[in-house]
Amino acid sequence: MSSTKCPDQRVAVIVPAKDEAQRIAATVRACRSIPRVDLVVVVDDGSVDGTQDHARAAGAVTVRHSVTRGKASALETGASVVGMRDYVHGPARLLLFIDADLGDSAAACADLVPPVVDGVCDMSVAVPPRQHGAGGRGRVVHAARRAIARATGWEPVAPLSGQRCLSRKAYEKAAPLAEGWGVEVGLTIDVLVAGMAVIEVPCDITHRVTGNDRAGVLHRAAQYKDVVRAVAARTLRRHRVPAARYEKAAQEQNAFHVYRAHSVRTSEPGAGQDGGQGGGASTDAPAGSSRSAGA
Repeated sequence: MSSTKCPDQRVAVIVPAKDEAQRIAATVRACRSIPRVDLVVVVDDGSVDGTQDHARAAGAVTVRHSVTRGKASALETGASVVGMRDYVHGPARLLLFIDADLGDSAAACADLVPPVVDGVCDMSVAVPPRQHGAGGRGRVVHAARRAIARATGWEPVAPLSGQRCLSRKAYEKAAPLAEGWGVEVGLTIDVLVAGMAVIEVPCDITHRVTGNDRAGVLHRAAQYKDVVRAVAARTLRRHRVPAARYEKAAQEQNAFHVYRAHSVRTSEPGAGQDGGQGGGASTDAPAGSSRSAGA
């Protein structure tokens, strides 16, 4: 899928990576094949293998953290590098966040770009198919979905998806990003509270899943802790859309359609600065999509 609008709009891919020497080269090559992508930045977050060398050999611009600082910090470092490399004359690049372990399937994230380029939304989020062998009982996913719904009225299919394309304005509304594994939940809440629009897009991507072994249990525990921290920080700041504002949008929402929690009125406390249309705007969903994907 490619857009004919904004022919000069370019996209930068940011890949946070830690100890991904075996997969990072395939991921970088797939990212470079995505239309409009002219820059791939891999941020090596304190790897002890050859992640940075493999990424550079595959054609990425690489930056390395000497110590592990977490996913959010890696994304912020990548965004800073992109900003320094943006064209003096021309629109700022869109940011496409892609996980390092997608390998060849990262090319499917091309479908995330057109909705943002065409102005349909400010952030698009990939919904993967069900992953064979995934452990856990979905508790972290359910907790993240409930938290986003309480803050914005939106119930996403894939609240923890790391594959996202967003405009620079949307990124700036969410910066600084929520720490650790809470970054995705924080991004979604922050962008919607700012009055911007979000859409989920089915993407045929595959990644390494966490099983029910000790490592998988520890990973999900850390993920849950970071999600709770991200939500708590926004709750304490009263960073949310008033329920009366998103009620109509929440009732009318459909999977894989654009969701905007409310129209922003800057005179209201906590309202974002970007204008928007009334809540619940929707567009045609991608062909063949259904809510069951990745649920």
